[in-house]
Amino acid sequence: MLKLRHIPSAVLLTGALACAALPQQPKTLLNDVVEPFAIRPGSSFAASGAAADVNSRRPSKIAADILEAERIIRENSVDGKRVGASDLTKKALEGALRTLDPHSSYFDQAEWRELLDEEQSGYTGIGATIGAYEQNGVTDTYVLATFPGSPAARAGLRFGDRVVSIDGTNMSGKEDETVRDHIRGAVGTAIRMVVERAATRRYESVEIRRGRVPQPSIPDAYILRPGVGYIELSEGFNYTTGEEFDTAMRELKRQGMRALILDLRENPGGIVDQAVHVAERFLPAGTLILTQRGRARIDNRVWQSVNTSPETMPLVVLVNENTASASEIVAGALQDNDRALLVGGKTFGKGLVQSVIDLPGQTGLTLTTARYLTPSGRSIQRDYSKLDLTDYYNHKSVVSDIDRPYFEARTITNRRVYGGDGIQPDVPLPGDKLTQTQSRLLDPIFFFAREVQSAKGAIFQPAVFGLSTVKVDDKLIENFDSFALKDLPTISAKDLDENKDFIRTRLKYEFAMAAAGSNAADQVLIQDDPQIAKAMTLFPQAAELARLAQSAKKK
Repeated sequence: MLKLRHIPSAVLLTGALACAALPQQPKTLLNDVVEPFAIRPGSSFAASGAAADVNSRRPSKIAADILEAERIIRENSVDGKRVGASDLTKKALEGALRTLDPHSSYFDQAEWRELLDEEQSGYTGIGATIGAYEQNGVTDTYVLATFPGSPAARAGLRFGDRVVSIDGTNMSGKEDETVRDHIRGAVGTAIRMVVERAATRRYESVEIRRGRVPQPSIPDAYILRPGVGYIELSEGFNYTTGEEFDTAMRELKRQGMRALILDLRENPGGIVDQAVHVAERFLPAGTLILTQRGRARIDNRVWQSVNTSPETMPLVVLVNENTASASEIVAGALQDNDRALLVGGKTFGKGLVQSVIDLPGQTGLTLTTARYLTPSGRSIQRDYSKLDLTDYYNHKSVVSDIDRPYFEARTITNRRVYGGDGIQPDVPLPGDKLTQTQSRLLDPIFFFAREVQSAKGAIFQPAVFGLSTVKVDDKLIENFDSFALKDLPTISAKDLDENKDFIRTRLKYEFAMAAAGSNAADQVLIQDDPQIAKAMTLFPQAAELARLAQSAKKK
């Protein structure tokens, strides 16, 4: 399922913002099992754990040493006047943590606040999905959808509205992430946005008061076809994931679900207890789910299912290279116990456990204190010792290590699985990849849909919207071809003809986004998703595998 260029304003950023000087006394949150929901250099996405002894050296002495070094740099460096103390503190801590592993991270005040928002299944903002598109060489940010009842929805923002300025700062030509940074802010504070209305091309000024916007970890769950349920668990595991999952399961079973596709693609991880809850929904009481091993005794833990009435329906799980951390726990537990078949690509390979340390000054850090192992005893973590951060996050490997054997383990039914390099799917199947031509078509497709939907009497209205009503006929395709040839001179008629099916699908996607929001748009893409189509064929095999596993456990 392709989700391209449309970046919800809830996505966690880890920019270099101002922070307080190094605090005097770190406080460890021993009971919190959390992680930042981001997979990118400079960020962390941990699983769980209690912190090791962070007070082996007096914090006041450490702080004094760093502050003295910063003073010398500011007073003597040729560029010292341009560097703030908070910037030096941040860089010093980041540099120290980077010598350890890729996932120990420091968070300044803004980043720490965003992290805590993510854990609570929400964020502070206006509740709009935005995206950047280029036309005539200029990149601008546009509103794609608003969440029901959100400040953005109450302010009347609509699909296709262009963000002109925010609080007097011109947003034209800026990246959508920059625009999002201007939109985010404290609850109750107001921003004044100037937008160009898609329907009239007139500028309007709107004042929007920021609020707390729910961000569920399960964006969507529905019946794909009679008897087959689909749950998209893509937004990480936060404090409400278990409850959300139980609610989705009840509703889908009420609608007649007898088999399930669980989509963990793009899931960056989260709270390990919530991941365990999802896994044990399908595993009987006493089944091993996860083992954690660290330096300190407090870091050694074992998780087992306590579910006395697990689900028995056939289960297929979708994974890809951005399935990471806590979502790999779920995938590994279900695979090792032969409870599900995994389809897609090899997962990220993140098996380090971070302790969350709350620092005074509203900052914090995550520090790796343990590793976690799947039920068969295999480590998920990829080797990072020979790679720089960029290569690690881009899934590159040292040439000499590409064909080296990894740790071998066995599942309940004696199937061979491997550790030390993420979770290998049972049925490898690459996802859709856009060609260069298709990537270039995304911008004109959006602008064409914006014009069509903004016209008087838009063809897709929310009141009558349904996936079955989204029809893109040949006449509409012809109109788009004429639009694209004028809008994008590098596109040829041959390119358009060869990509007619792609254009039709993406136009449906944009019209669904305009009429009913991002969930409806994603459902359009799922209809043509090859991994979903493959998963549909695997339920008999998944059922037989689970049956064999139950028999093996009884012997």
